[in-house]
Amino acid sequence: MTTPPHGDRLVPADSHHTIQVRGARENNLADISLDLPKRRLTVFTGVSGSGKSSLVFGTIAAESQRLINETYPAFVQSFMRSQARPDVDGLHHLSAAIVVDQERMGTNSRSTVGTVTDAYTMLRIVFSRLGEPHIGTSTAFSFNSPEGMCPRCEGLGQASRIDVDQLVDRDLSLNDGAITVPGFAVGSWYWQVIARSGRIDADRKLRDFTAREWEEFLHGGATKVKVGSNTLTYEGLVTKIQRIHLAKDRDAMQPHIRAFVDRAVVFTDCPDCGGTRLNPAALSSRINGVTIAECSAMQISDLAAFLAGIGDHSVGPLLSGLRRLLESLVEIGLGYLSLDRTSSTLSGGEAQRVKMVRHLGSSLTDVTYVFDEPTTGLHPHDIERMNGLLLRLRDKGNTVLVVEHKPEVIAIADHVVDLGPGAGSDGGRVCYTGDVPGLRASGTLTGRHLEHRARLRERTREPRGGLTVKGADLHNLQDVEVEVPLGVLTVVTGVAGSGKSSLVHGYLAQRDGVAVADQSPIRGSRRSNPATYTGLLSPIRTAFARANGVKAALFSANSAGACPNCGGIGLVYTDLAMMAGVASVCEQCDGRRFTPEVLTYRLHGRNISEVLAMSVAEAHDFFPSGRAHAVLRRLMDVGLGYLRLGQPLNTLSGGERQRLKLAVHMAEKSTVYILDEPTAGLHPADVDQLLALLDRLVDAGDSVIVIEHHQAVMAHADWLIDLGPGGGHDGGRVVFTGTPADLVAHGDTLTARHLRAYVSG
Repeated sequence: MTTPPHGDRLVPADSHHTIQVRGARENNLADISLDLPKRRLTVFTGVSGSGKSSLVFGTIAAESQRLINETYPAFVQSFMRSQARPDVDGLHHLSAAIVVDQERMGTNSRSTVGTVTDAYTMLRIVFSRLGEPHIGTSTAFSFNSPEGMCPRCEGLGQASRIDVDQLVDRDLSLNDGAITVPGFAVGSWYWQVIARSGRIDADRKLRDFTAREWEEFLHGGATKVKVGSNTLTYEGLVTKIQRIHLAKDRDAMQPHIRAFVDRAVVFTDCPDCGGTRLNPAALSSRINGVTIAECSAMQISDLAAFLAGIGDHSVGPLLSGLRRLLESLVEIGLGYLSLDRTSSTLSGGEAQRVKMVRHLGSSLTDVTYVFDEPTTGLHPHDIERMNGLLLRLRDKGNTVLVVEHKPEVIAIADHVVDLGPGAGSDGGRVCYTGDVPGLRASGTLTGRHLEHRARLRERTREPRGGLTVKGADLHNLQDVEVEVPLGVLTVVTGVAGSGKSSLVHGYLAQRDGVAVADQSPIRGSRRSNPATYTGLLSPIRTAFARANGVKAALFSANSAGACPNCGGIGLVYTDLAMMAGVASVCEQCDGRRFTPEVLTYRLHGRNISEVLAMSVAEAHDFFPSGRAHAVLRRLMDVGLGYLRLGQPLNTLSGGERQRLKLAVHMAEKSTVYILDEPTAGLHPADVDQLLALLDRLVDAGDSVIVIEHHQAVMAHADWLIDLGPGGGHDGGRVVFTGTPADLVAHGDTLTARHLRAYVSG
């Protein structure tokens, strides 16, 4: 039986059981059409850049959320982020989509695990009812409310102290350059206001200042002074630094300013509240002898056990809900966290799992849940639990769409969509749709690699010295002492929360000669792209300038050659007042970003816009030698050959950002590289390429230290450092050091069991 004709084809009567995608062309999607079964778990596979995210996030989820937003009044829409309609002919039978991604949870220091999950809100109500002595309503326990916050630190829990010797050299005078703060060099504007104010002797060494002069120099309040013919505002050095630097969000700072602030500012627990953020009244109220701050500082698994001992019926339903929430956090592998953990310190994987908890107890059904590599940051031991949660969401009657590379997750799929066959312009096509056995037999790149196993290294390389860590006690580390070998590939393993990041980032990353490439966002405007970030644009501009006998500034979309209508962005953003703003392609430059005159200049037959539209691989052939070729070679080496030179950085995944940073660091000739889960976002076929790159770095004389869960990287290592045995207070210890072969043969840790099964499978 069929329904009436739809367009020029018949649509099956049960078509409402599928999400129908017709003619999707977002980014590199090649006009694809496919049907996705509803109320099933569908996994999207394919190499990096094959179009998975463009299909799942950029098309299906984006259109669902756009249609939902359109149901709100125009006034409400004006407060929402505007979303353009995806480039697709048709999307039929969509349901409401909830995206659970790996975006970090902001940089607000007032946001904690407890506040973002509502667990702390529920705990506050419990204390307002049962706490002795009774001090008021739930807001009396809120560190974000004047009623409950510590008055000294205003609920932040920390006090900052500036190390003056990081600001100045006491053996110099102002005229000799005593101020070492960025932006305060001799002759600079800030320097002139201080040195020429008449309030400070600019020729006297700082060491010889009197107490009054020292106070005036560092902490003098804002006063008007004459500098030449100008009337300016004088401020003491510390006062000015607090205003121009410390009042800003750290992540919004330029890298050199951030490095200065990290060096000069010492953060300590607030002396009044001891870091609890709360005032004395809130800290005086107790349940069974325990304060709300002590509850918040407990490991979540311990807090769940503590609350199980409270049997007061007046808050019975509330306690039951709170316990269920905490048990969900434990079940999802986050039992090692505490409610007072600042949410900005969570990894992308942890943030995604925290968001996931919000939906586990939801009564909603027929929702489309969209996940972006939910196993990121998970040890193989924890992937089984994540799989169980995905299946639970499906079994409640929801459609679950997952972008994932891990064979363990692909194995539980009801339906698989494999995109490819390659990346960028070589991708964007459907290579296979169907069940998992069919994928294995399909002959696609993913199908061939499903059972792929990296072998243990036959001969491990000999270390050349090492980095010694002693007495490491950051976070949950328990007085760890370990030698990290140099000149080899070292992999640090362990379950989530075992202390890997605390050890590596806390005790190794700040040492001389160490370069860190992680997945954190790359700060920059919508103008930033791989060409600008890597310094590639400079030799490209120079080449165009020489070939055409004009100045290089013409070939920068941020300078003289920019289209005057869009300012070199290629898009025009229109504010529609109460309705959502719209971004449209600039009509004057047709999205090419440059003036017509600039586009007449050519290099080997291509204009600057056409060159920036090239993929890294195309540009690598286009620039066969010189500085540009060297930069492009490094981008090829890290597996980013499919990226376009002019692609905005905010469109890159965490794994792509990490590999881009690695390519930049490779030019700096660092001797020790630290990578944090470099396999994130990598297809199994690309993992082999990553391992070959790591081998090249080590064989060239460098040292590579990798935090990683992927068994292929573990098997390929020269040396393993395994932390555990569990997470939180059950972790923080080194449970094994040695070669992968030793771990497989003799180890009894969770990592040993999974690596043993991997290499024997």
